[in-house]
Amino acid sequence: MVNDDASWIRHEDATTNETTGSVDGGGIGNPSTRRGPPVKAPVKRASKLAKENGLTADQEAEIREAFGLFAVSHPDHDDSREGVLKRGDVRRCLISLNLTPDKSEMSSILSTIDPLNTGVVAFVPFLSYAAIAIHSKEQGSDEEDEDDEYREESNAEEVRAAYQLFTHGTAGPITLAHLRRVAKELREDVPDDVLKDMILEANGGVKGQGKDVGGVSLEDFERVMKRAGLSFG
Repeated sequence: MVNDDASWIRHEDATTNETTGSVDGGGIGNPSTRRGPPVKAPVKRASKLAKENGLTADQEAEIREAFGLFAVSHPDHDDSREGVLKRGDVRRCLISLNLTPDKSEMSSILSTIDPLNTGVVAFVPFLSYAAIAIHSKEQGSDEEDEDDEYREESNAEEVRAAYQLFTHGTAGPITLAHLRRVAKELREDVPDDVLKDMILEANGGVKGQGKDVGGVSLEDFERVMKRAGLSFG
């Protein structure tokens, strides 16, 4: 009876022979069939015009495709393989590129890309304007992200500051003693049962050991603020 290990070895040898093209017995080998390297997809390269305007090859291709959807031939631009845009189609073309301008901006845009008021816009000035709009949009997106990060950091700092008003500047948690002190400072006569309920509601009902009602962590406090609709910053 042949053991399993031997059968695994024979299977592996057979697989190796099929791969290399060698034949068992006599040491005679068949010439292996060599295959050429896999064909790679052509890499898009940005044209000189795209590089001058700070565009990638993909961005250039997207602008060309959008331009081609609205372009028409014009006798004054017979040498232009892209054709031209009618002034009335410029905004539609920009919209198709997700670069929607306000209608109030169109007069300024058209005077920039069709300064002689010919009624049509060639590809090169359109691409140049589209590049400016793309870069402006990307920069605005980065600034919005930075603003969001700043607001979040500012929010967190203000929540911590509010939290430490209860804890007297310590790391927390907010305890029953802290709430008693705050109530006293505000000259409010609040029963302990009410203060305990406030703590349990804030921390999800997590009690301490024995008669200890537990405390409110910074995370608990922040959730309470959000539930109450209070925002900072």
